[in-house]
Amino acid sequence: MENEKKGIVASVFAYILWGLFPLYWKVIQHVTSGEILASRVIWSFILTLIFVLLIKQGKVLVKDFRELWQNQKAFWSLCLAAYLVSANWFIYIWAVNHDHIIQTSLGYYMNPIFSILLGIIFLKERMTKAQVLALLMAAIGVIILIASYGQIPWISIGLALSFGFYGLLKKQIALDATRGLVIETMFIFPVAIIYYCYLYFQGNMSFLHVDMKTNVFLIGTGIVTALPLVLFAVGAQNIPLYLVGFIQYIAPTMTLILGVFLYHESFGHTELISFSFIWLALIIFSISTILEMRKTYRLSHKS
Repeated sequence: MENEKKGIVASVFAYILWGLFPLYWKVIQHVTSGEILASRVIWSFILTLIFVLLIKQGKVLVKDFRELWQNQKAFWSLCLAAYLVSANWFIYIWAVNHDHIIQTSLGYYMNPIFSILLGIIFLKERMTKAQVLALLMAAIGVIILIASYGQIPWISIGLALSFGFYGLLKKQIALDATRGLVIETMFIFPVAIIYYCYLYFQGNMSFLHVDMKTNVFLIGTGIVTALPLVLFAVGAQNIPLYLVGFIQYIAPTMTLILGVFLYHESFGHTELISFSFIWLALIIFSISTILEMRKTYRLSHKS
């Protein structure tokens, strides 16, 4: 019971931090999205590596890397996952700093539905009738937006797809979240360094060239990336998966509230109708997942 409480608190704090991300990215809005992403990769790698060494898991990290290298499929899958999550980070940062926060919220609301679809296609998982209904509701919500805007909400779909495929790849690789972040960012680290060199020679680098506040916030991208991930790992280890899934809606809800009330992005009747279909899909999805988990729990305890 104590572990479950710890898990719930850790998970809630993780998603609250993720929900507050737009506030952070807006502070360094004057920095290009590409440089923010490069900083996030570089400082995530450096700070998480330092953290792993401080908690004396350096040898375990080396062991993880060796085991990955011996399993070439897992190694290159993780490499691909690292580039997918980097694409996800870039889309999110660019969207927030170009006043598309509501679209990012929609993307993360859609993510669980996309994950179900990917599980069916790639892992041959079966859908319950409730999940089919949830998928249809979500699809109607997206179609309403497309019909209203006259264009596909690429930001939302890009976020949901990149994170969905990232989750699909990660699901098949057993790796500690913190050490996994070190290895993932290590794959992107050389590209981020090369990009920073390019910015330097082009005279477009903000780091060390604007002010101390910009420097601190760019370095801080590593902390804001690693901290919620560590909290999430603690949460996921101590509470049931369906509960983690339910708590995850905190982040897009906070993002939506920030987008509408703090940054005054457009949210009219069409968006409300579209989001209502998505919310209905998530309610159906969450209830069916909880019922399935309870059924499985009861059957396992009977046997």
